[in-house]
Formats: sequence, structure tokens, C-alpha cells
Amino acid sequence: MSKTAFIPSVPARSESDFEVKAASKLAGYRRFFGLLSVVRKTDGRKLFPFDGAPELGPFPTKIEAIAAAQVYGEHIVAADLANPEL
Repeated sequence: MSKTAFIPSVPARSESDFEVKAASKLAGYRRFFGLLSVVRKTDGRKLFPFDGAPELGPFPTKIEAIAAAQVYGEHIVAADLANPEL
């Protein structure tokens, strides 16, 4: 018998209900890509990255890649607050 359990989706109420992590990776000479992880803390649902998620970059600097990932993460949080993906 499987040990999986149903965990109901719980919509977030504020930005503090999300965990957003932004970083970067180097993929060749001056080719930085943003790395992003967005998790809804209320139910543990991973909103980003998902299958088919876009790559964030390339950017010429590490700072630009991290900033782009952070902005994209803020966009995902705002979109989930407006229209929760349940």
C-alpha cells in the first residue's frame, strides 16, 4: 500500500506565505542564468520551477541574473495571490 497522503491546497493570503529563493549559475563565458524556486508555504506546493519552465537568461552579469530571477519570482507570487493555483 502506498504511503502517499492527500494534502489539500491552501491558498496564500499574503507575500509572507511564499518562500522565494533567487540565485544564478554560470553557463559559459559571461552567460549567467537566473535560478528560481518559489514554494507556497501554506501547503508546500512548488510553483516554480515546473516542467517546461522558461530559462531565465542569459545575462552578462551575475547580479542581472539574480535580479531577473527575483523579479520573476515576485511576478509568480503576485499572480498566485490574485488567482491561486489549486
